[in-house]
Amino acid sequence: MDWTATWWWIGAGVLVAVELATGTFYLLMLSLGMATAAIAAHLGAGLTWQVVTAAVVGGGATAAWHLRHAREPRSAPVQSNRDANLDIGETVRVDAWNADRTARVTYRGSGWTAVFRGDTAPTPGVYKIVEINGNRLVVSTTGSI
Repeated sequence: MDWTATWWWIGAGVLVAVELATGTFYLLMLSLGMATAAIAAHLGAGLTWQVVTAAVVGGGATAAWHLRHAREPRSAPVQSNRDANLDIGETVRVDAWNADRTARVTYRGSGWTAVFRGDTAPTPGVYKIVEINGNRLVVSTTGSI
C-alpha cells in the first residue's frame, strides 16, 4: 500500500485544524491543494506530479482568494460603520446649541453630548448621527429633517 496519499490527507487535515484554531482562510486554500495532491496520488500520479498539483491548486487558490479580498471595498471605521454600530443613521433632536458647537441631547433614555459636523452654524432641529466618538454623538446636517 502506498502511504503517500494518506500523508497528503493527514497534512490537509492538520491545515484545516490549524485554520480552525487561527481563523485564517488561507490555510483552507493550502489544504485544498493538499487534498488535490492526495487525489492525484490515488489516481497513480508520481510524487513529482503530486507536489506540482498541490503547489498549483493550493498556491492558485491562495492567490485567487488574496486578489478577491484585495478588491473588496474597505469598510468604514467602527465609529461610523452602520454594520458595527446600529446607532449610526438614527436621529436626535437638538433644542439648543452651545457656542463650541456642542449640545446636550437625550438619546435612548440618557443624556449625551452631541457634536456638530458641518461648515454652517448649527440651528435647533433634528440631526442624523454620523459617528459615535467615545461618549459623544457626532451629528450632521446632511441628515437633518
